[in-house]
Formats: sequence, structure tokens, C-alpha cells
Amino acid sequence: MTRATAAPPSTPGRSAPAAHTGLVLFALAIAGMVVSVQQTLVIPLLPRLMQHFDASVTTVTWVFTASLLAGAVATPLLSRFGDMYGKKTMILLAMALLTAGSVVSALSDSLGVLVAGRALQGVSSAMIPLAIGMIRDTFPREKVTTAIGLVSATMGVGGTAGMIVTGLIADHTDSYRPVFWIAAGLAAAGMVLVAVSAKDLGARGGGRPDLVGAALLAGFLVSLLLGISEGNAWGWTSGKVLGLFAAAAVLCAVWVAVELRVREPLVRLGLLAGPKSLTANLASVLLGFSMFAAFTLISNFVQSPKDKVGYGLGGSVLDVGLYMLPSTVTMLVFSALAGRIAARLGPAFTLAIGSVFAGLSYVWLAVSNGHVYDVLAFSAIQGIGFGVAYAALGTLAVQHVPLSQSGIASGINSLVRTAGGSIAGAVTASVLTSRVIPHTPIPTLHAYVLCFWIVAAGAGLAALVALYHGLRHGAHHVSDETAPSTVVTTAD
Repeated sequence: MTRATAAPPSTPGRSAPAAHTGLVLFALAIAGMVVSVQQTLVIPLLPRLMQHFDASVTTVTWVFTASLLAGAVATPLLSRFGDMYGKKTMILLAMALLTAGSVVSALSDSLGVLVAGRALQGVSSAMIPLAIGMIRDTFPREKVTTAIGLVSATMGVGGTAGMIVTGLIADHTDSYRPVFWIAAGLAAAGMVLVAVSAKDLGARGGGRPDLVGAALLAGFLVSLLLGISEGNAWGWTSGKVLGLFAAAAVLCAVWVAVELRVREPLVRLGLLAGPKSLTANLASVLLGFSMFAAFTLISNFVQSPKDKVGYGLGGSVLDVGLYMLPSTVTMLVFSALAGRIAARLGPAFTLAIGSVFAGLSYVWLAVSNGHVYDVLAFSAIQGIGFGVAYAALGTLAVQHVPLSQSGIASGINSLVRTAGGSIAGAVTASVLTSRVIPHTPIPTLHAYVLCFWIVAAGAGLAALVALYHGLRHGAHHVSDETAPSTVVTTAD
């Protein structure tokens, strides 16, 4: 059911002073970058971890997937806590858990402990939607879209930075531990920066956390991702895989039933699948799939020795990060411009434009991938796409909800984006392990090309979904700057 409610009036005490917003934005952007660093810093190390722990591709991929999975569960929970107890408090908690997870990973001596540490690190993914909620709560209207764009851009910038940091360390040591000690130090510094600069000025609500919903969501996602990732190894028609998919279906159904009945649900299904939320969240799933797929695919592809397998660039761990530097530059530039584009076209059409560029970057790699300039061109085009798309998506996620629910609305959007990233890791690992060079575990070039086309299709679908949203709900009445200050549409 859709209703119109009066939005809280804009008062002088509601927005932080102009001079202070710059410092807060800097602190949130740095913290967001640190969070994004942890998501990708292990990706260049996956081949090395396979040898260190004598594990398969699908098993080692859980070092990456566990972080995304934990983030998918923790994001709506901490976002709900943010609306209840204050977003700054939850941001500091997320950064503290990132620090603790980094220490656990640095001290790990087994793959299981490393995966557990990575899961703790993954909880920090909630920091991005919490930061977006804080911006909407406290920043002047005319600065909201640009600020959200800059914080959203840290996902890509931090991702590239994580690969470069890992590459620099990998060139000087065979150990994976220094990477996590650096992550711990960065997380602690980011936590201090937020603690001394940010203030909670947003509205707070009461209620209690939906721990049962969180447990059911975790069980559903684990069952689904484990079934996808192990399908090739166990057999897609084996009892174990079919049992996992059946368990995922049952847990999903039970979770939906619980969320519909509980007074304070983990995920308000109206915000997840409401008339004006569904398309934004569906686009977020598809973009998450496209972005996180790039991290794993490009790392392995760049490091593949062309003289031995017939493809790849034979690059080092450091080269992976350097090849993605153009993405960092273009993402920063175009995320800053996204606010102006959205003000003119609306967030939905802006999101569609960004998704098209993201899709074109993968089409380039699918068609031409034999030279360094191919990866550099892919990187630059991808940065344009995600810089524009994620800036618009951050605005689209919170535009139809009251301020008191901005945290959970952004959290839900982040949840589905992270879930899309988790699925991307499982799907691409499954494709790569199903098409290998005879008598070796090495994927064929055709396997990579197929993955590139799959990911391009995901970004293309995101563009179509965003275009539909813009045509269906209108392009210009949706941004924080242009929306009427007295009416906010929300779905129950």
C-alpha cells in the first residue's frame, strides 16, 4: 500500500554547518574507501592462497565470498540499528569489526580461520549505506546528490587501491599476513577520523532488532551460494546440490513469511519490492553482479601466463592494480559529475547511462582481450560506468522514503547489491571451473569470454530496468534537490 506522508521540515538545526559538512564528507569518504579496500585486497592473492592451503578454486573463492555474504546479512541489521540508535554509532561499530577481522585474518594459520576473519571484515560493508543515510539526514539538500556520489565512488576507488596495496606487498614477500595488518591500521585510522568529525543529527526510531530474520537470511544466502559454487564439483543433479537449492527455497519462503509478520522486520519488504523500490533494488543486484565479477575475473586473467596457456598478460599481482588505475580516475571524475547529470535527467536515466557504459566495457574485453591496451580501455570505460551508475543508485535508493527510514532503505539497496556480488563470485567460479584446458585446472580463454558476455548482459539488464523506472515513475521528481519538501512517498 502506498501513502503520502509529510516529510520532516527542513530546519536550520537539521543540517550541519557548511564548513563542517566538508570535514564529515572527507571522513566518510576515507572510511568508505577503507571498507572497499578490504573487499578486494585478497583477490590478487587467490592464486597464491590456492597453493598455500592446497585448496581448489571454488574453496579459496570463499575467502572473497565470505566477506560479501557477511556484508549482505549485516548491512540491513546495522542499518536498522542506525535508524534506532544513531548512524555514527553503527559506523564506528562497523569499523571496529573491520579492525578485529583484519587482526584475525593476519593471525590465521588455516583457511577456516582466514574465512572467519574475512567474514568479520565483511560486516563493515554496512558502513556505506549508513554513510549515505547520514548524508541525507544532515547535509543541505543542494549537496546531497554530489556527496552521495563521492561516497559511492569510494567502492571502486578503494577496490583498485586494495589491489595495488596487495600487489606492492606481494612483490616483497610470500606471506599474505602483512596485507591484513595494513588493513587493520587503515580501519583503525578511519574509525578515529569518523569519531572526531561526524555528528548524529538524524531522526531516530524505536523498536527491536529482527535477529530471527537475520539468521534466516544468512541460511538462505549460504545455501544458495554453496549450491552454485559447488555445482560443478558435486554435480548439478547430485543430492547435495539439489538439497542446498531446496533448503534455500524453503528458507527464503520462511524468511518472507517472518518479515511479513514481525513488527520490526530486518527488511521491510515494501522497501525491497515496493512499486518504486523494486526496480532500484533489481538494478542494484545487477550492478553488484557486474562490479564484483570484474574484480575476480580481471585479477586471474591478467596474471595468466600467455606463453603457457595462450591468453592473459602474464602480469604480477601489482600489475592487476595498476591496470585498474584508469578506472579509479574516471570513476572519481564522473561520480562528481553525476550529480549534475542527475539534476538534469533524473537519477533513473542517469543510472541507465552508467549501466550502458559498464556493459560496454565488458563487451570490449569479450571482443578484444589480447593486449595491455584492451585491459586499460576496459578499465577506463568501466570507471565511467560505475562512477555514474553508483552515484545515481545511491540517490535512487532513498528518494521515496522518510528520513527516519533512510538508513534501512539504503541498507536494503546495499544488501541486494552485495548479494549480487556474492552470486557473481559463485557463478564466475562455476563457469571457469567447468571449462578448463585438458588435464589441467586452468580455465580456457572461452570460459573467460563467456563470463565477460554474462557480466555485460547483467549490466545491460540494469540499464533496461533503470530506463523502465524512469519512464514509469518519472525522471525529475525523484531527487533530494528537486523533490517537494513536504511530501515523501513510501510503501508499506
